[in-house]
Amino acid sequence: MTHPNPPGSYPPYPPQQPYPGPPQQPPAAYGYPAPGGYPGYPGYPGYPQSPYGYQQPVLAGWWSRVGAVLLDSLICSVIPMIVVIVGAVMIGKSQQDCPIDSYGYEQGFCRPHRGQEVLGFGLMLVAFLAWLGLGLWMCYRQGRTGQTLGKKALGIAVVRERDGQPLGFGPTFVRYLAHAVDGFLYLGYLWPLWDAKNQTFADKMCGTLSIRVQ
Repeated sequence: MTHPNPPGSYPPYPPQQPYPGPPQQPPAAYGYPAPGGYPGYPGYPGYPQSPYGYQQPVLAGWWSRVGAVLLDSLICSVIPMIVVIVGAVMIGKSQQDCPIDSYGYEQGFCRPHRGQEVLGFGLMLVAFLAWLGLGLWMCYRQGRTGQTLGKKALGIAVVRERDGQPLGFGPTFVRYLAHAVDGFLYLGYLWPLWDAKNQTFADKMCGTLSIRVQ
């Protein structure tokens, strides 16, 4: 009596079909993301064509970038500066009860208005915190959407060069710090005027582009 298969052996498995693998997703369109998406951007003259076949976005011009920076500075600085001026005036008025002679020395007992003086310093501290908070909020907004208020007003955005997505808060904050390199003789800020990708030194260091959005 024989067994169909010797002891310790198993019948051969049927041949397995190769696993097709996960479905391949088409590459995402390169551009500024938004709910519903933006229409495709026309190609930019002189800019290299993407290997994935989609068109590159239109790069933001130098003047539009300068205008966006000026608008952001105006928004973040004007109100805090007004509060600082008010606080300084209050501190100055608190010293008016101190008589000063013609030689600049206080005459007799000097007693400034301490309450007004403290309030003035308090306003200056609030102005500094407001300036810092607005700056961080602008950084967060740009990291999340690619646009500050000034950039949104002028129709431009900052995105990653490799995929066209917003940077996120951390890389955006690092990019702000990298602008210190641009400030050396203002050469980095002027570099987009002749650069093929309209990039500052900070853009090149962080791998970012400033593009036009619709």
